Amino acid sequence: MPFIQFKNKKIFYRLEGKGKPVLLVHGFAEDGKVWNKQVEVLKEKNLLIIPDLPGSGSSEMLDEKTSIEDYAEVVKALADETILINKVESNGTFSIIGHSMGGYITLAFAEMYPHLLNSFGLFHSSAFADSEEKKTTRKKGIAFIQKNGTEPFIKTSVPNLFSEETKKEKPELVSQLFNIAKTISPQALIQYSNAMIARPDRTFVLKGSSKPVLLIAGKNDSAVPLPASLEQMSMAPISVTHILQHSAHMGMWEEVALSNSFLSNFLNELP
Repeated sequence: MPFIQFKNKKIFYRLEGKGKPVLLVHGFAEDGKVWNKQVEVLKEKNLLIIPDLPGSGSSEMLDEKTSIEDYAEVVKALADETILINKVESNGTFSIIGHSMGGYITLAFAEMYPHLLNSFGLFHSSAFADSEEKKTTRKKGIAFIQKNGTEPFIKTSVPNLFSEETKKEKPELVSQLFNIAKTISPQALIQYSNAMIARPDRTFVLKGSSKPVLLIAGKNDSAVPLPASLEQMSMAPISVTHILQHSAHMGMWEEVALSNSFLSNFLNELP
């Protein structure tokens, strides 16, 4: 697996396929394997760059206090290495699709480097800042992780990312995500949580975007509730929006075929 150096830390990533470049950015308590069910379809027409964010998967954790903007700089460094130097298939522009926390990173990147994007997507993610209630919930999660570690935390949190229908009919998916999440250190989970708490509202990025934006929501998502998703779906001037009727927060696993169709159509119909 190739890697880049970022602040003297190794950041690992995968390259799959060929064509127009797309960065797939995973979320909290995940790593790049969360996109495995999309790779075979998307790599037919796209060069997929799939990182493990610092502290997840095979990537080393950053030392200092870290922000969502820092993770966006990791994405920029990865793009410099894999796309911008070589001008792969796109004259140096590319797309980013971010899941959950990966969507927060995508929005930060879109604010910082809009000229590098030809499109971006939020998959079960939000441009809104955390509410005070959400911040309180995250802080309680941090305290729980500090006291109990990773596994007790994810045992309670991972099942909530799936719909009741999925948990009944495909319980193995919960186990698969648990097996990814349990490899992430408590320190990394705390670092991510603090970064998410501190992130600003970025609805202005959606409203001001001149690039196509993909927004995929889950009808049963408790992490990014449907009313908030519906509100942001009207913000971007050029947008493609979808609601997965049988999914909560893990639509790329819960409704694989539909998710792959939405992603492929969006990415491959771009000029």
